[in-house]
Amino acid sequence: MDSLLIIEDDQRLAQMVSDYLRQSGFQVAHAPNGQSGLDRVTGSPPPDLVILDLMLPDLDGLEVCRRIRALPGPVGLTPVLMLTAKGDPMDRVVGLELGADDYMPKPFEPRELLARIRAVLRRHALSPAGSSGQAQSSVLRFGALEIDRDGRTLSVGGQPCELTSYQFDLLLVLAERAGRVLTREQIMEAVRGRELEAFDRSIDVHMGRIRAAIETDVKAPKRILTVRGVGYVFAKQQD
Repeated sequence: MDSLLIIEDDQRLAQMVSDYLRQSGFQVAHAPNGQSGLDRVTGSPPPDLVILDLMLPDLDGLEVCRRIRALPGPVGLTPVLMLTAKGDPMDRVVGLELGADDYMPKPFEPRELLARIRAVLRRHALSPAGSSGQAQSSVLRFGALEIDRDGRTLSVGGQPCELTSYQFDLLLVLAERAGRVLTREQIMEAVRGRELEAFDRSIDVHMGRIRAAIETDVKAPKRILTVRGVGYVFAKQQD
């Protein structure tokens, strides 16, 4: 069960939102000001997501967000959804630049807040940083296989391999989440922002071409494995 922390000085609003989110299956804690919220974020265990009001009686929400992002390790990557009664678009811009994952103006519909919370948690779960809490290096190495994120190049045993840009992205999605089974829908969600294929089954065709580039035997793949009825997994270790 995912845990949420609401940092909000409006006790009535905090109670209403807490009750609604608990009914939706979340564990919910409340902090009435910025400092007590930071204390809870750094406590054990930390929340899975913070709902942060912009206007607080001590530290404002922007400062709280800044301090969360300055924390070391996975805690500093805790997803933050910011709330505000202000209508100034610059508040939204500054909040997002400081590292907020999403932003909602007050008043809001609880159902929309719930949808946004689930979307942020889903994106965080799919992100490499959200999985490991560690900064990414440019090159991923798996035995003889090397994937250079920055250079967008691929090699096996020092020999370059050719993939389309879309296939490279698909491979990177799997490699960054090595050992985790991903559905086709999750893979498509992770590459969202690029032009997506019309049908998720087209991923199967691309996976076949990726295997042809990196596997010794495409009929008996060791690196990209099919999980029948689910999707794919990138094996951390080969047999």
